[in-house]
Amino acid sequence: MSYDFDAIIDRRNTACEKWDMLEQIFGTDDVLPFWVADMDFAAAPGIAAAVQARACHPVYGYHKKEESFFAAAMDWEKRRHGWALERSWVVNTPGVVASLSAAVLAFTAPGDKIVIQPPVYPPFFTCVTRNGRQLVENPLVERGGRWEMDLAGLERKLDPAVKLLILCSPHNPVGRVWTRDELLALGELCLRHSVTILADEIHCDLVFSGHRHTPFATLGPEFARASVTFFSPSKTFNIAGTYTSLAALPDPDKRKRYGDLLAALDINEGNLFGLTAAEAAYNTGENWLDSLLPYLEANADLLADFVRREMPGVKVEKPEGTYLAWLDFRAIFADHAALKQFLIRDAKVGLSDGLAFGRQGEGFARFNFACPRALLEEGLTRIAAAFKKRR
Repeated sequence: MSYDFDAIIDRRNTACEKWDMLEQIFGTDDVLPFWVADMDFAAAPGIAAAVQARACHPVYGYHKKEESFFAAAMDWEKRRHGWALERSWVVNTPGVVASLSAAVLAFTAPGDKIVIQPPVYPPFFTCVTRNGRQLVENPLVERGGRWEMDLAGLERKLDPAVKLLILCSPHNPVGRVWTRDELLALGELCLRHSVTILADEIHCDLVFSGHRHTPFATLGPEFARASVTFFSPSKTFNIAGTYTSLAALPDPDKRKRYGDLLAALDINEGNLFGLTAAEAAYNTGENWLDSLLPYLEANADLLADFVRREMPGVKVEKPEGTYLAWLDFRAIFADHAALKQFLIRDAKVGLSDGLAFGRQGEGFARFNFACPRALLEEGLTRIAAAFKKRR
């Protein structure tokens, strides 16, 4: 089948966060949005068909989770990533962010320390601090334009109060797809210090040529037992609004503690249409994804080439995965507020504020390029034109 990723779909007035919250987020509604991480593409046809078929039945009452849902997710992980999950390991969860917060509650006590590696997805900060745990930042380091984990720095911070490390793999916003060797080094360090790894692998299917996602739990039995992995079809298939995800817990003690917490909060039942969409995505969406990935990678190439050619002083590396580019404006804007004003007022584009990803994001902005190419070209042209007016 062929899919038209160039089609412009009007998302305005659909209670769409990306397009209908511009005034609230940017103070004006005349910016072209490239911020929140969903895609401006229609979901795979099989997903829409499954949801519509279920919606045709007029009763939307209590439901049960079919084993076919879990089977579809497990088969996907094995087929795409070589991870042979056992059914007893897997639980349904209401979105990855909620799942991470539940893990914080299940595996730590108030005052315990949790490590994150900024610049990183903003909810990593809040799922620690809002739950009364201590946040420990071990920032990524940039070497020759490539972001890496600072393992030497991490080892110095792993005192006995550190109970968890939240891993973003692939990494949002810097676009790294961690290699097996990098993950092994991280895992060995955490094992030595009895630190559990919470692996957010929501972007695992969005990886570009020359790179391969390694599920953390596939590094070996000891790494699997020391980790909890969160995954979902939401980013892959553009169904984030259905709030359906999964967690894999190979260790039985962790599995019981986590399951008890989900049951205590009564958040383990699942959403009728979310389960329907997720199962259809895993069962029918593979051809759609295989068509999408080259389109996204071509967008990534276009963005990186355009920035280097038309925006002197702005730095960007083509991401290895995700559909997010991390633009470095530090050589041009010494003041972060001036950068924000330039993008919104002068270029009229809505990018994600780099400071939302931690203080390490000062002078940066995240650009979501999962959109029709015409929109991407328009956004890039706006920024370049605004730079020319500054000269």
